[in-house]
Amino acid sequence: MAWQTLVEVCYIGEVIAKTAAAGGSTLHPLVLSFSSSLGLDRALLGEDLVGSLAHLTMLARCGILDRASAAELHGGLCALYEEVQSSTLTLPAEEDVHMAVEALLAERLGDVAGRLHTARSRNDQVALDLRLHVREQTTRIGLQLCALIDALVARASAERDLLLPSYTHRQRAQPISAAYLLAAYASMLARDLELFDFVYAGADCMPLGVGAIAGTTLPIDRRITQELLGFAGVTRNGLDTVGDRDFGLDYTYAASRLLLHTSRIATDFVDFSTSEFGFLALDDEIACGSSMMPQKKNPDVFELVRGKSGQAIGNLTALLVTLKGLPSGYNRDQQEDRAPILQTAPLCHGVLEILQLALGKVHFRRERCLAALERDYTQATDLAEALVQKGTVFRVAYQAVGALVRRAQELGLGLAQIDLEVAQAVDPLFTAEVLERAVLTRALSYKHSEGSTGPEAVDAQLRDLAATTQKAKERYQARPRLADLFAALQKSLS
Repeated sequence: MAWQTLVEVCYIGEVIAKTAAAGGSTLHPLVLSFSSSLGLDRALLGEDLVGSLAHLTMLARCGILDRASAAELHGGLCALYEEVQSSTLTLPAEEDVHMAVEALLAERLGDVAGRLHTARSRNDQVALDLRLHVREQTTRIGLQLCALIDALVARASAERDLLLPSYTHRQRAQPISAAYLLAAYASMLARDLELFDFVYAGADCMPLGVGAIAGTTLPIDRRITQELLGFAGVTRNGLDTVGDRDFGLDYTYAASRLLLHTSRIATDFVDFSTSEFGFLALDDEIACGSSMMPQKKNPDVFELVRGKSGQAIGNLTALLVTLKGLPSGYNRDQQEDRAPILQTAPLCHGVLEILQLALGKVHFRRERCLAALERDYTQATDLAEALVQKGTVFRVAYQAVGALVRRAQELGLGLAQIDLEVAQAVDPLFTAEVLERAVLTRALSYKHSEGSTGPEAVDAQLRDLAATTQKAKERYQARPRLADLFAALQKSLS
């Protein structure tokens, strides 16, 4: 079974520990192994230690824990965090990361370690760890999105004059600039940036202090913990809090949509680099060869970006199915949230990083792009609109240009090669001024509507995108980061 393999990889020996705090050591070793989440939730170790420091500080400030015990535990937790950062900490084979931390503290500090879990359950503790994780990773993903959008804007600014076909139904449609295409990609990602802001807001509510389900009789102050961890508020209801994974659903959905967008971008790069399109050339640094065919130069990077979207969608689906039908309160099924939530950030980070690298390693082939425009009469709509501007009803203009295209096809000519005499033989509506719209090099200059491929409109889009990322980066600078929280909590008892 897959879980048996995971256990074998993660643990040495036949039995993992079952501390008295978690119910004693009477469970069958196979049950212990089956129910362990340490192999996955060890990724939450930083969040768990920061959360524990905040909880400890609250207990001390409320007089629930004496200062001497608090100081001893504080030093132990800080030492563990430093070891995590230096990759020197080895976790004991406990049931989960929470019990592993407690076991380490007990080994190093003795009985005082048992005081840390006062007024806290693993139910609200894991909810805190996951919210801290989603907040932290959402900010990291947002910063990567900003960097990729900025890179697309910069590349678009350098490609304002390069023309290529746009596509509907994967058929050549109208002339656009490469800048317009790149701005379209950036606009997709800008919506993802907005969505991850929504995810952050949903996770930005402090769950600790609701205990296992119904709160505690001890005189805690949840607002102290909230302030120490930089949350916008505290959760409203403990019964709801321990069973709530909506923030995880929002997070995995946002990642799925982001990777759907990157998949669509990647598909364009895959197609455009084929011999059939020939619009792009790939640097050797990002093009992979074939083990059998020496002539091949494959866009593996973009194909893998496209493939990663399946895993993101799978994570969302897995979490939805896990939560479907659960009764209120905490249920052990929810332990299965670890893989979908914790696998999400590495997926997003990897895709965004490789796309930013690859963007600088692809080059448009100007002549091939222009040739594709000339062959497929992509200026037809512009001709029809030129007739409309002269007072012709659009549907009449549409039919006249359709007839002109058919005549050009019969003659084996592009629209720009049709002379006035031939055009007027098709329909007297055509004038020399109207036929000017068929000149490809001037195609963009006639577009002035907002959101179009016209130069002024594209410049406006790029300015808006740059402003969007700048504002986002300013927001992120104000967000509490895990390392900053730890730095502040180091001094929380002084």
